[in-house]
Amino acid sequence: MQYLIMWFDWKDNEALNRRLTVRQAHIDMWEQLFKSGNMWYGAALRDDDWKMIGSALFMDFDSEKDLQNRLDKEPYVVWKVWEKVEIHKCSTRDPWQYNRPKEWFEERNKK
Repeated sequence: MQYLIMWFDWKDNEALNRRLTVRQAHIDMWEQLFKSGNMWYGAALRDDDWKMIGSALFMDFDSEKDLQNRLDKEPYVVWKVWEKVEIHKCSTRDPWQYNRPKEWFEERNKK
């Protein structure tokens, strides 16, 4: 199943420090999810002053349970960098336009 996930940052004065503390663990986790094919692409959410206020990701998991198991381990969730999450089921047309060759998705869909 495909998902659009949007996280919104905590707004307290220590949120940036928490982000910087666990940033590498966060990046390492998402690199692993990209390599496995669970994460397709993402973007930083920004306010009018271009300050980062959250993240958005398009992801693919076999089930909502698999997705939730990963999200429960996300360092930005555990360390309270992200306060709020919105999870939306979605359907991305022709996802190979964005990050991988068409054949990769065709092979994945055979499973």
